Amino acid sequence: MKKVIETKNAPAAIGPYSQAIQAGDFLYVSGQIPIDPETNTMFLDNRGSVADQAGQSLRNLKAVLEAAGYSLQDVIKTTVFITDMAHFASFNTVYAKYFEKDCPARSCVAVKELPKGALVEIEAVAYKQR
Repeated sequence: MKKVIETKNAPAAIGPYSQAIQAGDFLYVSGQIPIDPETNTMFLDNRGSVADQAGQSLRNLKAVLEAAGYSLQDVIKTTVFITDMAHFASFNTVYAKYFEKDCPARSCVAVKELPKGALVEIEAVAYKQR
């Protein structure tokens, strides 16, 4: 059975998609960009570093996971999109603070651009046996 997950503790979807979908024991979290859900504003190039943006994106990811009853420890795969591989080391420094042990599998891809001018976007798949 498919269940739509939605929380006000993460940014609302900016298009025709859900924040996350739970299917059985799996949770598929849509890409999270660095929008602050309280202000609905985003760190842009001149107002936030890649580290700032990564932190906000990961906080958003965590909020969606928690809304579904999951945690960062349940994440088995992430896909990271960054606009410049020169930011890879800075991104990893922040990412490592959220995934310290038994890290999920991960892909990291450089892309030309991301929604709303973000420098980073993170999507995830989590698994929790119920």
